[in-house]
Amino acid sequence: MSTEIFNPNPTVFAPIKAKKASHAYARAHSLWLDDSEQQGDDELDQSNDPEAIDQDEIFELIRSISDPEHRSMSLEQLAVVSAPQVTFDPKHADRITVEFTPTVPHCGMSTFIGLSIRVRLLRSLPQRFKIDIRVKPGSHQSEHALNKQLNDKERVAAALENPALLEVLEQCLSTAGRIPHED
Repeated sequence: MSTEIFNPNPTVFAPIKAKKASHAYARAHSLWLDDSEQQGDDELDQSNDPEAIDQDEIFELIRSISDPEHRSMSLEQLAVVSAPQVTFDPKHADRITVEFTPTVPHCGMSTFIGLSIRVRLLRSLPQRFKIDIRVKPGSHQSEHALNKQLNDKERVAAALENPALLEVLEQCLSTAGRIPHED
């Protein structure tokens, strides 16, 4: 991996407060609930319908991924991702598009950022979801090439077979799911 710094002085934004997402299934099947909290089990939906996932839940999954260049900062802190950049196809609820904004138009880490978002969602969401990762239009000089690369299954699979890339990716994902410090 190159040691070149593409953005030596990024603008850092304060993270928003995390929403407390508590799914009915998670509450009912948690190992940490005491008996008094399980009284609401009758209210749980017992159907076999898949539970809907919303924009905020997707954002919660990706907000705390570390930036590959500035590992002490999250993608949210650098305004690379935000909840409004997560969209669902109105005709197909299982199609998710995540748009991200590189910190500079020539960011050489955009591929790692997109790959880390894709892998985090692939590891976290049910297989029924189709995920598209896109660079925000006009935010990168190689936008078209990046979008093609990030959404090509064979290229993604090849990248995940590369030990050096996988190591960087795992470092970025090691912070995923952590709640940011609130001051």
